[in-house]
Amino acid sequence: MPLLGGVRPPIAALLCALLAVAVFPTLGVGAVHEQEVPQAVRDAERRIAEDAADSFKTSVDVRARTVRRSAASVRAPASGTPKATLRSLLPTGPPVRGGVLLAPHTGKPLAAGGETVPLTGADAAALARSPAANLPPRLVTSGRAGPRLLFFARVTVPAPDRNQDGKPDQARDLAGEQGDGAREVLLVVSEKVAALAVHGDGRTAQLVGRNGRVLATTAATGKPLTLDAKDRTLPFAAADAGLHTGDASGSMLGDGHDGLRRVAGWASVAAMDGKDDAFGPGLTILTLRDVTPAKGGADHTGFAIVAAGALVVIAVLVALVLWVTVQRPLLRLHLSAARLAKGVGEMPGASAELARPVAAGAFGEPGRVGLALESIRRQLLGQTGPEPVRPGRRRPGVRALVLICTLVIAAWGVPLLFLLNRVPAAQAVPAAAVADQQARTEATADRVRQSLGQSHADLAATASAIAGAPRERAAQVLRREHADHPTYRSLYMLDHTGAIVLRAGKEPLRTLARPTGDGITQVNTSGKIPAIAAYVQIPTAKNAKNADKGGDTASAVVVAEIGVDALNDLVARPGLGRVWLTDEHHRVLAASVGFQAFQSLPSRALTRLVAKTEAAPGGAGSPASAVLHAGTAPGAGPSVAAAAPLAQTGPAAGLGWRVVSAEPAAALKLAAYQVQSRTMLAGLLALAAGGACLSWLHIVVVRPLRTLTRCAERLADGDRRTVLYPVHHDECGSVTRSLELLRQALVERDRGGGRAYVTSVPAPSFQRGSAP
Repeated sequence: MPLLGGVRPPIAALLCALLAVAVFPTLGVGAVHEQEVPQAVRDAERRIAEDAADSFKTSVDVRARTVRRSAASVRAPASGTPKATLRSLLPTGPPVRGGVLLAPHTGKPLAAGGETVPLTGADAAALARSPAANLPPRLVTSGRAGPRLLFFARVTVPAPDRNQDGKPDQARDLAGEQGDGAREVLLVVSEKVAALAVHGDGRTAQLVGRNGRVLATTAATGKPLTLDAKDRTLPFAAADAGLHTGDASGSMLGDGHDGLRRVAGWASVAAMDGKDDAFGPGLTILTLRDVTPAKGGADHTGFAIVAAGALVVIAVLVALVLWVTVQRPLLRLHLSAARLAKGVGEMPGASAELARPVAAGAFGEPGRVGLALESIRRQLLGQTGPEPVRPGRRRPGVRALVLICTLVIAAWGVPLLFLLNRVPAAQAVPAAAVADQQARTEATADRVRQSLGQSHADLAATASAIAGAPRERAAQVLRREHADHPTYRSLYMLDHTGAIVLRAGKEPLRTLARPTGDGITQVNTSGKIPAIAAYVQIPTAKNAKNADKGGDTASAVVVAEIGVDALNDLVARPGLGRVWLTDEHHRVLAASVGFQAFQSLPSRALTRLVAKTEAAPGGAGSPASAVLHAGTAPGAGPSVAAAAPLAQTGPAAGLGWRVVSAEPAAALKLAAYQVQSRTMLAGLLALAAGGACLSWLHIVVVRPLRTLTRCAERLADGDRRTVLYPVHHDECGSVTRSLELLRQALVERDRGGGRAYVTSVPAPSFQRGSAP
């Protein structure tokens, strides 16, 4: 009967697995080379471009909403001329450069103010007839004054008054040709492209059109970077990548000069908004920065070859030792036991098999089984009686040999897993990566500041809208504003006594005591949920008649409670790691990951870093960054951390909040950490492969062999009552089957004193539960 399994498969699998693992260091570790500009720096620049594109898109959307709100809050005069109507509707302030009113059906300009609104690239008639309630902003580059952002607002004007002749005056055009009833006109506001939000010393951001033309340039500090002849292709490459590759962002490398290398990141503005293509495809944000190229790093090819060669030697040595001490002796025992079993059969010439002695193995359990078989052979020939066969019982056996092989493999794998190719984080992380972490943290702080500032500005518009309004009108305004602002958890109005008179949304977490002035405040310092509120004083009602209707809002305050979920979404940025928003006492208010309200930062190192951002009384503070060796959690590795003050100006300036971020250094795509991770992986694979194969060998060979040894020694010692059951069709099972035949022959000999002929043996049960 052929043998199934046995000693050969695990030893062969061990050899093949270790040889396969030996290939990994050569192909994995040896293939890592230090780049002139690390991939981590290029990825960070791409993320910075994405942040700038998102900030640009958000600022444009906010400005568009502001223009619509401003136009809706002004009531156009019924008897005014088109120019007077435009003057009443056109927002005031530095961003506005010009405006125009378009007729509702034809798109004909009715009145214009300020600089000429560039409508050359836009179909004015189509815009005027568009059924969309809110037209998205447009970027026009065909004007002489440079690129301009166009914002649109639909304005309903009342029907014009008629003159003494009964005919409509020149205001008729505002209400259409018929002149009866209110009509809707289109207000177009032209503004200059605002400066792009960009952070980091020496970084420049450019707004690039679909044809590669640079529309606007902003420098974080100092003068913008100049593009030489070769670097001038970067804007064209970024625009082309956004149009044809389908990617939303990417990074590129420019030329080197003065010992520096230029790295660029780009991000499509349209890709930042999944709802519409307000600017059309091709509008791209390009960020540029000069970094110091990395010096020639260590070549890990030699290490990979030495490590692979050492593992090959270990694999061959371990397999050879197991073959010599376990596999070959066990196969010899299988043949010897089968020969003795044949010698007690009834075949002609079978007795001659008993005349040949059994060669005992020289090591461990196979040697003891061989000695037991030799003793049984002599007993069958009548040369001796039962005798104890226990020489060398206390010597190390096969189990100790397998343990030694495991330790030899571990001697190769454990140093790779814990010791070799370890580089201090301060040396592994380049200064550019630390600076990029700080720049992105500053951008996140600006994002939170802009959101809080816009919430406060919208709340101020709400206060103006409900000033002097009846109670029903004020409640309607609160409900509409709450529905339009997902960041508002609750929106309510306090009277002069501090009591809530109107509310929209959820019940406030903690009612704000009636404040004075306008601003943003942190309502609580403990509890399960942080409560942050923006508040604005409602202007005193001008008409006393409204007071009789319950609409007197004198000395009233409108309060918006900002939900913590909105803050969590603001600080969460891809590729920035864990981000926290902390109060002035460094307690967590919001985070990109799970947190407990008002808990401390996860490590003292982060707290000390945040403390560095504080300034003297009255100062705004400054950002800080560092490589933290202690990590951000117990047992965590080094991390790149940064902290930035939330705001220097605006309604959130007095809060003293900070934005803190920490990215594990091992997560950065740096050559040092790639080599470290692949070295650890090679050690782990070797330990896993060696442990699995040697455990397999222990289960299918060592443990059954130890059981077989005890059975053979008991049989040689005179135990004739214990029936031996073969469990597997392998070498140990074959020897067990032969021992059972020998046991039956010894029993027949002891009974009759003559030759025994054995004709049957128990069939293998193939169940591990059967005990011998």
